[in-house]
Amino acid sequence: MIKRLNLQGSPREIGRRHGQEGKAEVLKSLETYEKLFHGYKSLNWAQAKDIAIQHLSAIEQYDIELLEEMEGVAEGAGVEFEDILALNARSEIALANYKGAVFADGCTAMSVAPPITKDTIIGQNWDWKSTQKDSLLLLDIKQDNKPDITMVTEGGMIGKIGFNSEGLGLCFNAVLTDKKSDEVPIHLGLRSVLNSSSLNEAISKIKDGKMASSASFLIGIDEGSQNGMAVNIEVSPFGIDMVGGNKGRLVHSNHLISETIKKNVKDMNEFIFDDSMLRKNRAEQLIDTAIAREETIDVSAFKNWLCDEFNAPNSINHYENLQAPEHRRMETVFSIIMNLSQRKVWLSIGHPSVEQFQEI
Repeated sequence: MIKRLNLQGSPREIGRRHGQEGKAEVLKSLETYEKLFHGYKSLNWAQAKDIAIQHLSAIEQYDIELLEEMEGVAEGAGVEFEDILALNARSEIALANYKGAVFADGCTAMSVAPPITKDTIIGQNWDWKSTQKDSLLLLDIKQDNKPDITMVTEGGMIGKIGFNSEGLGLCFNAVLTDKKSDEVPIHLGLRSVLNSSSLNEAISKIKDGKMASSASFLIGIDEGSQNGMAVNIEVSPFGIDMVGGNKGRLVHSNHLISETIKKNVKDMNEFIFDDSMLRKNRAEQLIDTAIAREETIDVSAFKNWLCDEFNAPNSINHYENLQAPEHRRMETVFSIIMNLSQRKVWLSIGHPSVEQFQEI
């Protein structure tokens, strides 16, 4: 299904084992992103690494242990540190500071929480290059003085989508914009959120322009006894904003919602109306229909929603558009559902069907 790695020790030890045991997946990521950077930005790999290096000083000031872990990954996989840094800055290289229009990750994230449910549940489809199915890793990370983390990631990338032992979970949607800074790459921000023990701590890691580019972080937490909530935060180099309201359900896809952030950043996704916005509206329709019909909203409901093929290929369960250039063809690579109240996770690799979801 997916290679699972148990990682523990110092940041360098965690990274080294990631690189050693996940070497094939790291090399697959390097192959994919070398092609993608060229397709999106006409950049060769050396140029991509030069862009990634611009973030080095900010990362060092933000959390030196992130650098140590990336150094360990490079050592374990037998590649250069700058190669791993470029993977972790892939959104800043490919999707930010963009001058043309193109397609971003086609992901659909959603959450439900009180008052419409007892449990706090978050989940998403992650839609990207189909070749990245071969780069996926499931990491169980034990760190000193931080929560334990279970995370699905791409080989070589130390931050992505998952949850931790404090009941905090995270979904992620990329957006394509015209600006970036030299601050911390958003995938390292994802890891910092998963390193957090509270919602307050998580938000402190991504606010005040700490993130180098724009994205959506859907963060849920259950503090125990079904006492949970979720928030949807759009981050940018100019600060953050919460979007989606507080009525117990949140949905995000691949376009900016915050009018505050759009004052400083231009959304460059040319398929907002015929892809991203339709997926968002469809996900909201599915949740609202379940509420109106007084249906049980639980993990089974999430499974059905993430399998939805309305408006295919631009559906929640996303398919490649074969009319698009090769580097712009995206499809659902994995789907994840996290019941944070019960501390349980279900995962499906490839296009999801209800039967494919397995508890991990």
